[in-house]
Amino acid sequence: MSGHVVSWKIYLAVFAALAALTGVTVLVTGYDFGPLNLIVALGVAVTKASLVVLYFMHARYSPRLTGVVIASGLAFFVILVFLILTDYLSRPWPLTAAG
Repeated sequence: MSGHVVSWKIYLAVFAALAALTGVTVLVTGYDFGPLNLIVALGVAVTKASLVVLYFMHARYSPRLTGVVIASGLAFFVILVFLILTDYLSRPWPLTAAG
C-alpha cells in the first residue's frame, strides 16, 4: 500500500510548533485571564490536537471519508458537551446538603 510521503521537514516543523505550543501552555498557566482562562487553554489544546491529527495521523492526506468520520466524531462530541451543559445549567444553585 503506497500513501502520501510526508517530508521530514514538515514533521520537524510540526514538532517545533507542538513544542512551542507546549511552552505557551506552560506560560499561560502563570497568568490570570479572568473568564477567558478556559477559552485560552482550550484554544491551545485544540490547536495542538489539530496538528497531531492532521500530520501525525495523516488525516490531511487521507480520503474524504476520513474527514467525514472525524467531523462526525467532533459533532457527536459537541452534542455530548451541549447535553452535559444543559443538565449542569438547569440545576438549582446553590445545592444544599439539607435538600
